[in-house]
Amino acid sequence: MKEFLGLANYVNGEYEYIREPEGAWSWQHLTFVSCLMLVMVLLAVFFGKRNKDKPLKEKNKVLIACALLINAFEITKIVVICIRCQNPLQWLYILPLFLCSIQLITLPLAAFGKGRVQEASLDFVLIFGILGAVFGTIGAAQNYGTYPVLSMDNVFSGITHSISGFASIYIAISGMASMKKKNFILTSAILLGVSVIAYIANILLDYNYMFLMNHDGTPYFLIYDLVGGHPILYPLLVEALFVIYISLFRTVFVAIQKKSTKQEIKTVQNLQASINR
Repeated sequence: MKEFLGLANYVNGEYEYIREPEGAWSWQHLTFVSCLMLVMVLLAVFFGKRNKDKPLKEKNKVLIACALLINAFEITKIVVICIRCQNPLQWLYILPLFLCSIQLITLPLAAFGKGRVQEASLDFVLIFGILGAVFGTIGAAQNYGTYPVLSMDNVFSGITHSISGFASIYIAISGMASMKKKNFILTSAILLGVSVIAYIANILLDYNYMFLMNHDGTPYFLIYDLVGGHPILYPLLVEALFVIYISLFRTVFVAIQKKSTKQEIKTVQNLQASINR
C-alpha cells in the first residue's frame, strides 16, 4: 500500500515511488485507460437508460454519488501528496483549476444546486466531462511518463476523470441536460469565473493553471505560437476557444435533440395510423 501511495521510499526529504514509470503510450498505460473508458461508458449507458423515465430527483441520486466520490478521491490524493512532499501547502498546486478538474466544482453544483445554477452546471458537466475524461486519461502523457501506471497519482486521476466522463454521458442519456439558450451565458460564466481565479492563482503562485500562462504541448501550443506567447492575447484566445466550443456543442446537441424528437413524433403518428386502419 505504501508503494501504491508513493510513501515507500524516502529520498532527499520527500517520498517517491520505487518502481520506474512504464511511460506514456506504453501497453500498460493504454490497457489501463482503455479499461477505465470501457467501464465508464458501460455504466453510464446502463444507469442512463435505467433512469431515463424516472423523476429528476431519482436521476439526481446518481450525480450526488458522483459528486461525493470524485471529491473523496481528490481530497485523499491531496492529503497523501502533502505528506509525500512534506509540505502542508502543496495543495495550493493541486487546486481544481484545470479544464478537466473543474468538475470537482461543477459536479456538486449539478447534484446539489437549484434552478438555473443546477441547469447550467448540468450542461457544463455534459459539455466538458467527456472531453476531460479522454484528455485526462488517454492524453495524460506527462503523468504516465512520471508515475507508474498502477500508482495513486494515475489510478486516482484516472478514476476522477472517468467519473466526470460517466456523469457527462449519464446526463445525456438520462435526459437531464436542458441546453437552454438562457443558460448559455451562465454556463460560460462558470468557465470564465474559474479561469479568472486560475489566472490570479498563477500570478500569486507562479504556476500554470488552465495553461493560461504557457502551453503544455497539447493543441494549446498552436494558439501560443500564433500570438508569440503574448501574456494577454494568449489567455484571451484560449478562453474564446472554450466559449466557441460551448456554442458549437450546444448547437449540435440541440440539432440532434430536435431530429430525435421529430423521429419519435413520426413513429407515434405511424403507429396511430396503423391502429386506425
